[in-house]
Parts: sequence; C-alpha cells; structure tokens
Amino acid sequence: MPNATTQAKLSLNPDLARLQPYPFEKLRALYQGVEPNPALKPINLSIGEPKHPTPQFIRDALTASMDGLAIYPPTLGSVALRESIASWIAQRYGIPAPDPATQILPVNGSREALFAITQVVIDRSRPGALVISPNPFYQIYEGAALLAGAETWFLNSGPGPAFAPAFASVPEAVWQRTQLLYTCSPANPCGRVMPLAEWQLLFELSDRYGFVIASDECYSEIHFDEARPPLGALQAARALGRDDYRRLIVFSSLSKRSNCPGMRSGFVAGDAQLIKPFLLYRTYHGSAMSLTVQAASTAAWRDEAHVRENRRLYAEKFHTLVPRVAGPLQVSMPEGGFYFWARTPGDDAQFARELLRQMNVASLPGSFLARESNGVNPGAGYLRLALVSSLAECSEAVDRIVSFLTTYDPKS
Repeated sequence: MPNATTQAKLSLNPDLARLQPYPFEKLRALYQGVEPNPALKPINLSIGEPKHPTPQFIRDALTASMDGLAIYPPTLGSVALRESIASWIAQRYGIPAPDPATQILPVNGSREALFAITQVVIDRSRPGALVISPNPFYQIYEGAALLAGAETWFLNSGPGPAFAPAFASVPEAVWQRTQLLYTCSPANPCGRVMPLAEWQLLFELSDRYGFVIASDECYSEIHFDEARPPLGALQAARALGRDDYRRLIVFSSLSKRSNCPGMRSGFVAGDAQLIKPFLLYRTYHGSAMSLTVQAASTAAWRDEAHVRENRRLYAEKFHTLVPRVAGPLQVSMPEGGFYFWARTPGDDAQFARELLRQMNVASLPGSFLARESNGVNPGAGYLRLALVSSLAECSEAVDRIVSFLTTYDPKS
C-alpha cells in the first residue's frame, strides 16, 4: 500500500505527445515580442474566419426554434434537415439525391467530423496503418491520424503544375499500408479544384488498395464563376459510374457557405457502409447537433440567394485585388476558397514577422501549414492571406503589403 505522501503518476494517452503545435500557436510564438506599428490600425489576414454577416433569416430560424433546447437531439438528425441536405446535394451537383436515411449524417461542423472519421476507419489490428494527407494541409488530418494510432504520409503539392499533388510519386509500399486518404477541394490554402481525371485515378487506387477517401469540401461554395462551380467528389463518383459512392465520404459545412461558423453545422454524405458505423461511433461520442441549430441549418440549406450574394462579395475582392498583387507576390486567381497563396521573398516566417512590425498586418506563414516531406517543406516561401474582411480593409492590407515589398530586404 502506498503511504500518505506517495502520489500515483498521472497516466495519459501517449499519442497526445505526438501532436504538433497548431499553426496559430506557432504564429503567437512568432509574433511574441513584436511591436506592431502603432500608427496603423491592425488588420488580421491570418485566420480563415468568415466576416460577412450571418443572414438574418438564419438568425430568425435559430431564435424561433429555442424550444429545441429542452429536448435531447437524435444523433441521426431530424428528417427535415437530412432531406434538406439531400435536396441541396441534388440541386448543387446535378445528381440524384442521396438517401437521407442511410447516406447523410448531420455533424457539428466539418472539423470535428474530419477528426472523428479517422477513429472509425483506422483498423488498429493491422500494424503500420497510414493516412495520406495533402501537404500543405489542414492540421486536423494529422492529429486525427496520430490519435487513431496511425502514421501520416504527406503528399507534397506544388509549386507546379498549379499546386497539384504528385500522386504518381507515392511508393507502392505506401499505398499498400494506406487505410485513409484526405483530399481538400477547393484546396486550403491554394484554392485548387481537383479535376475529374484526378478523381478517376484516386477511385482506381482506392479499389486496388481498399482505402477510404475523405473529401473535405468546406470551401466548395466559395468560387468565382457561377457557370462553373467546383466539381464535388459525389458528382465525380456519379460521372464515373460509382453510384454507391463506395469507400467515399464527403464533408461539407455551413461555416463558409452561410457565414455562420459559430453554429458548428455541417454534414457528411456518401457510402452507406461508412455512414452506418460513423453513426454508431457518434452515438457513443455524444456529438448530436442541437435541434435549435438543426432548424436554422435546415433553413440555410434550403436557400441559395444568400450564398450567391456571399460569392459576389468574395469575387469583388479577388477581382479587385489580384491585379494589384499578381506581380509583387506572384498571386493568381484561385479556383475557389478565400485565400491568397502568395510567394514571399526569402523566409516566410521572417517576412510575416516583419510585415506585422512595420505594417500591422497579421498573416500566416505557409511553412506553418505544412510538414517537411521528401526533404522539403512545400509551404516554405509562401504566405496565406485570408480575404475575409471587407473589401476596404483587405484593399488597405494589400496596399500596405505592396508598399512593404518595395523596401523589404530578406537578407537584413
């Protein structure tokens, strides 16, 4: 028996120690000790948090459904919400509506679902499990893999052609160990949209090696040509005759589409054989969406007018600002999303730190969004700038950056 002065050692999941600091933790450390120019108001382009107003009808639907706070919500979600999502998918992608009962599941934002699906898919009885992640990437992919007992294999993107991931560079031995592959289209941070030929290759690889594809499409509704919306994974699957969406699950969200990130509302859709165990997992996880939020989400998925207006605001910013930074920062028009993926002279972290000090503009170094793989960090030498604020504020930030570039010396 231990004596009164003996204390048992705290035991924790050892995989927690494998998690790397989140990009914004790295950013806080980078900015520590920096005194921004007090003559200029602060402008924050570092975080992709939508700043356009949440539509009033969504607010009204939320407040009109407060009675839902008194009821335990079902994990499967309401019939009305699932049917509204199914109808939206059919309208948006021009495909038959998925079965609301077996192929759709509401989730509390795409972030938590992107993490949770890995816990469902990874088979710990098979040693050496791998999760393939794009690189640069959304850091949830890596954390989810590590806490599921898997390793992450980073697939470098770019810089050319057009930041495409080099699927042909993946060794056979890696494909044989892969259980899950994450995609992001439009991509964070470069805005690239995956073409049908790339989807065909991935589906063929999934059939050959048996891995699940998790398609992160949270930026799918931020694009700049109403006649050419980004291709979605479900749409690609249908075009290629994969009507059962086998080994495919898609993640979408209202956060960017409808400017309501605080609602934490999204959905997953795809293979019914994946949705069923995912529902089981989420039932135990206790991650059901509030009925109040479900009601507001149903209203949001049923309306497209506010989404078109949202896109108009982003398009105005990009069409105005791309010509002003195309030369100085080597920026081109993205296919989707709301980021400039900009080239920096010299070290990206040093550039970001000095930009804050001299111009009071916060940005995110590209190297913080990637890992070194095959001897390179594909985010190094880039800056991610989130054009989420008003046109006036983004325009002022761009003017400051262009001015800063005229005197910046990366060697000093």
